[in-house]
Amino acid sequence: MPKIGYARVSSSSQDLDIQKARLKAAGCEVIRSETVSGASRDDRSELATVMEFLRDGDELVVHRLDRLGRSTRDVLNLVHELDAKGASLRVLEPEVTTSGDMGRMVITVLGMVADMELKFIRGRQRAGIEAAKGKGVYKGRRKSVDDKEIRRLASAGVVKAKIARDLGISRMTVYRALANAESETGIE
Repeated sequence: MPKIGYARVSSSSQDLDIQKARLKAAGCEVIRSETVSGASRDDRSELATVMEFLRDGDELVVHRLDRLGRSTRDVLNLVHELDAKGASLRVLEPEVTTSGDMGRMVITVLGMVADMELKFIRGRQRAGIEAAKGKGVYKGRRKSVDDKEIRRLASAGVVKAKIARDLGISRMTVYRALANAESETGIE
């Protein structure tokens, strides 16, 4: 049974070497890796490639379940896709496989734990941002486009949706910039 390894880290400051070494030691002939958030399957091209090429009898191997996904739904969807292909999932830490019924149950529980962990991380991040805002330290992300440019285009008669498209920003950013201009000048 061919073993295909998948390794993932969230940021370039993290290292894939430990995961790759564990996957190689587990007998993976092919190891695909990427640096991208695990919060969703979006933009995870290496995982998509692995899922596309898995065949009946193959085994997808990951170091830890959170490397595969942080959402219980994503993990269970992946397990379902693997089942449909006749493939299985093997997690190295803790050692568990979906090749049996008990393994599927354990994967479900571990997926729920990973999902809870993500919610806890987001909660701590929100609390940290709120605390920083309270101290006047956190001001949010820097603007990528000056409000004056948005106002100039709007006053030239350019439609808001086109302004957003042309400047590569959301329409909400356009609306905010124009609303801020109205509140600063007292015009309603």
